[in-house]
Amino acid sequence: MPATALLAVGHDVRCLDLAVDPLDEAAVDWAERVAFSVPMHTAMRLALRVAETIRSRRSELPLCFYGLYAQVSRSLTVRSATDAVIAGEYEPGLVAWAGGQDPGRAIQLTRVRARVPARHLLPPLDRYARLAVDGEERLVGSVEASRGCSHRCRHCPVPVVYDGRVRAVDEAAVVADVDQLVAAGARHITFADPDFLNTPLHSRRVVAAIHQRHPQLTFDCTTKVEHILRYPELWPELADARCAFVVSAFESVSDSILEHLDKGHSLADASKAVVLLRDHGIEVRPSWLPFTPWTTIDDLVDLVDFVVAHDLAPNVDPVQYTVRLLVPEGSLLLGRAAMTPHLGPYDLTRLGWTWSHPDPAVDQLQQELAALVEDRVEQPAAQTFGEIDALIRAKAATFRAPPPRGAISKGAAGERARLTEPWFCCSEPTEAQLTPLGSP
Repeated sequence: MPATALLAVGHDVRCLDLAVDPLDEAAVDWAERVAFSVPMHTAMRLALRVAETIRSRRSELPLCFYGLYAQVSRSLTVRSATDAVIAGEYEPGLVAWAGGQDPGRAIQLTRVRARVPARHLLPPLDRYARLAVDGEERLVGSVEASRGCSHRCRHCPVPVVYDGRVRAVDEAAVVADVDQLVAAGARHITFADPDFLNTPLHSRRVVAAIHQRHPQLTFDCTTKVEHILRYPELWPELADARCAFVVSAFESVSDSILEHLDKGHSLADASKAVVLLRDHGIEVRPSWLPFTPWTTIDDLVDLVDFVVAHDLAPNVDPVQYTVRLLVPEGSLLLGRAAMTPHLGPYDLTRLGWTWSHPDPAVDQLQQELAALVEDRVEQPAAQTFGEIDALIRAKAATFRAPPPRGAISKGAAGERARLTEPWFCCSEPTEAQLTPLGSP
């Protein structure tokens, strides 16, 4: 989308996706300016490494970071008067910067005209994650129907920038983008909105329009537990439009931790959400935040019990069991009495405030789980879960046997739809992600 905006005013643009390709030094030599898309913490961490590489090659080259994490640790990114950071609705600021003008404020939320992304500048879809379902892998396209979020979960980076605001992307632009993705071979669409049901009527119209044009296309979306339960009338309609699965940030099975995070749902709500979606033939793929300053070993046993009792082991990417709370610059957790005692100094390398758990055994377990998961990347999720479950139970003061699988809710038989690359946000990069880029 930003490439389209730059092309529209006459700039020559080349795109590099360092998730799938190495840094092209010839492109760096060609460029008069370089802008980094940093929509996630991991992207920002990796982009900073690449920026150092580029600066060592061309120290005078103006650099810009744009996206949700652009303003994190500005002291690291702003190295000269020509550099810029732009978060939020960044296209106008990016175009101004590319033209040598002042890009404006670091956070920009003025509504902008939606554009159809210039996807011809990116690698083909077969270089990216696929949908694994029914014994085959299908090409996937990713679109946004909205940006921002109407909620203020305290651990999330979105409210730091959008502060409860949502910016819907024009329906015609979303549909046109899906058209070009289908023409490129996509058979599944993943909606990358922070929460697809922030704007339920808009999302409903978008899904209906896409389904009318491409009735065989499947899709997935991300939404809060709170929204799953608030809009029960939507799920039959979304199921009929071929919703393959829903990602939802369950985060924890501890109601007290959910309150610390201001998630807006309870453990009982999460259980109801699993059942409601399954009533309509839709599986949920929960994302978890198992390691916080308030987590106990018993909480982790409760988490794996929940997974077993709701038959969710095949639905959870193993990396989810290792995620440790990030506290970035501007986090809504900062200054809260429950968080302050655990905080250490700000870590410029990790782009966040350090914290330690009052029980060293909890931090040790997180490290052991992370090492286990990194070593089992080729293994089926349900098999890895068995090892994770056993390791967590072995750390408890008193062993607790797991409940019967599916004791509360049983999932669909056979293979459950999933993307072939794990999806997770607000987390440290894995060693596998850092290794190709070398040392900072």
